[in-house]
Amino acid sequence: MVKMIRLDFESIRDISSSIDPERMRAKAEEAQRILEGRTGEGSDFLGWLELPVQISEGEIHALEEMASSIQKTEALVVIGIGGSYLGTRSILSALTKPFTSKSLPVYFAGWQMDALYHKDLLSLLKGKKYFLNMISKSGSTLEPALAFRFFWNDLEKRYSSKELQELVAVTTDSSKGSLRKFTDNHSLPSFIIPDDIGGRFSVFTPVALLPLAAAGINIRKLLEGAAEMRMILQQTQFTENPALQYAAYRHSSYNSCKKIEILAVYQACLGSFAEWWKQLFGESEGKDGKGIFPTSVNLSSDLHSLGQWIQEGERSVFETVLDIEEAGELEIPYEAKDEDHLNYLSKRKLHDVNRTALKAVLKAHQSGGVPCLRISLEKLDEKNLGALMYFFMYSCAVSAYMLGVNPFDQPGVESYKKNMFRLLGKP
Repeated sequence: MVKMIRLDFESIRDISSSIDPERMRAKAEEAQRILEGRTGEGSDFLGWLELPVQISEGEIHALEEMASSIQKTEALVVIGIGGSYLGTRSILSALTKPFTSKSLPVYFAGWQMDALYHKDLLSLLKGKKYFLNMISKSGSTLEPALAFRFFWNDLEKRYSSKELQELVAVTTDSSKGSLRKFTDNHSLPSFIIPDDIGGRFSVFTPVALLPLAAAGINIRKLLEGAAEMRMILQQTQFTENPALQYAAYRHSSYNSCKKIEILAVYQACLGSFAEWWKQLFGESEGKDGKGIFPTSVNLSSDLHSLGQWIQEGERSVFETVLDIEEAGELEIPYEAKDEDHLNYLSKRKLHDVNRTALKAVLKAHQSGGVPCLRISLEKLDEKNLGALMYFFMYSCAVSAYMLGVNPFDQPGVESYKKNMFRLLGKP
């Protein structure tokens, strides 16, 4: 079994004398019964719950076959927004070496409408044989739809219809939507976004698995970690269930007027993971006038910008810290002249110093009145990251049900779309 994600509550102050731990436990267990029993709102979007243990060998093999074809090109362009790209980007950032990776270059488009960004990406790819993976349930979301038009136009000018069928793959709905119609009209290979899985819970579907496999990520190990975490969370009681404990901690904090949760990461490669986490919890809980506001910091760098506010600002925050126990072997060298007075650290590992900073910050923030939970992970690899992402998805569903909201809809997102289309003059 994958090493259990460990939760350390040592740096949590008494959140409130009015909070009853047993009541929080009972509420978390009831939310789990609603989730597992599929009796809550949004229960028709629970396909992700069993997916890591139910995905077939045939499905994985088909993804790996397509990934092998993609790897014969010079680059992969992934078009998507929100859950259609955040999971992929977070895993790639966490597991790919930033400067020395020799895997297929992966570029993201359609996650915003920045003209300079897309123009520069098109210029970079000019004359190159790249692969295009368009990801959208409907095909009508404006940001990715516009990006797809640009890149399809670029490829269509250079390749025949038959060649395009070997350079473009679509991940979309099985039967409906404008993108499905386009895919069928052009006889493009496609992968299905299951009807019962929403975007922010889609990281273990072809939405992320296809581009990840093309980039050289071991998707079997990723799914293995998620499957083992699924078994742990399904079978263990509250005292050994990290997802229920995390959900209870969040709910207790919220009831004590701690309305902002800060996810603190100490590795640069986890910055994109924090963005995935923010969408997961923000879209799942922020509705009906309720919800914790999720934000993040990358430490220790943000200690020199936001550290002051976290330490002594308004006491409306609580903190969740990701602690990666093993990460990089870089020994601090000895300098004979010791001009920077750092020889007291020589021969120590830089990662050990980084983790010492983590522990010092925990103590400081606790003394400043910020409850701090530490989530420890042995190391960053496919298996552990798969387990961590499933843990957060499960925790999120439980937490939302504790709050009394539907974890799987996002009605507020439609408001800005209606205004935007009206201002743009959409028929």
